[in-house]
Amino acid sequence: MAGYLEIKNWIQERVDKQELLPGDKLQSENALCQIFHVSRQTVRHAISLLESDGVLHRIQGSGTYINDSRQAILSNRTRIAVVTTYVDGYIFPKTIQGIEQVLFEQGYSVQIAFTNNTVEREKNILEDIISRDEVAGIIIEATKSGLPNPNLHLYQEIINRKIPIIFINSYYPQLAVPHVAMNDRMTGYTATKYLIKKGHKKIGGIFKLDDGQGHLRYAGYMEAMEEAGLATSDGNIIWVDTEETKNLELSKTKILNRMKGMSAMVCYNDQMVYNLIPILKEQGIFVPEQMSLIGIDDSDLAAMGDVTITSIPHPTDKLGAKAARNLMNLIRTPSFDATFEFETLVTERASVLKNIEK
Repeated sequence: MAGYLEIKNWIQERVDKQELLPGDKLQSENALCQIFHVSRQTVRHAISLLESDGVLHRIQGSGTYINDSRQAILSNRTRIAVVTTYVDGYIFPKTIQGIEQVLFEQGYSVQIAFTNNTVEREKNILEDIISRDEVAGIIIEATKSGLPNPNLHLYQEIINRKIPIIFINSYYPQLAVPHVAMNDRMTGYTATKYLIKKGHKKIGGIFKLDDGQGHLRYAGYMEAMEEAGLATSDGNIIWVDTEETKNLELSKTKILNRMKGMSAMVCYNDQMVYNLIPILKEQGIFVPEQMSLIGIDDSDLAAMGDVTITSIPHPTDKLGAKAARNLMNLIRTPSFDATFEFETLVTERASVLKNIEK
């Protein structure tokens, strides 16, 4: 029968040979008991000796890990960096509120910053986080995630420093970083499927070009159209960037030309629908009589205006709270799978004409 010294030496040897790396989780006490055919008391004695030597550390409720001095430093920090693209959009205040509530309950303070959806501002914020080196974790929204990003090396530096990080809403697929977001592909699919069920066949779309969410929602739109056997055309898809989204008048001619012949449009978000309705009305195109529009987010804008907007809700505060809880789990357990995507159903209002002639 093996003794505690044999177990201790076996673990130490695996660490020395780098078969077990800093931050790796050790087998459970039960597993070690079965491997060495010893009592739990013997295993605990071996682990305690390795803890005293600084080789292992135990996290209550999680397990025993190969000691990582960097992880020990992070575990003593109480500040979390929260970075979003904007502060004044209809999504962000509620999302930040959801994050703050969970983090405050866990004893963390929050350091908030905004990129204004520019890579220059994102670069400055990331460099500041790295140079200060004082946060226990980061919750961040990717900037223009539909375009090549020059700041990926800064994110990689954060990853190398083993600072837990979670993306919200959008993310960079090039990085092995978890995200908490809407299932944007499913959202695009659900919006398109809803229009199809209401009898629409000629369906176009307006999507955000420089945002990964826009690309995923377009992919969901295409999937639903192909599944229904409906024709699609690049000529009826409108791509707009961040600046054009703020002011659709900049793209009015393009939008009106590409909407010709369509009975319905899947729109990137509620703001786009809200700004599009008066542009169409000016041209004598009324919503929903001549054109049905469906948005995404189910924001306050959806219930405003002469025509209320049929929309798919964004989880806002629930998304923020989920991201914060998952970050807490990452801090406690670095191997935790922190990715989560929300799926929601359509909220019906007045912007979609129902049961049109097929």
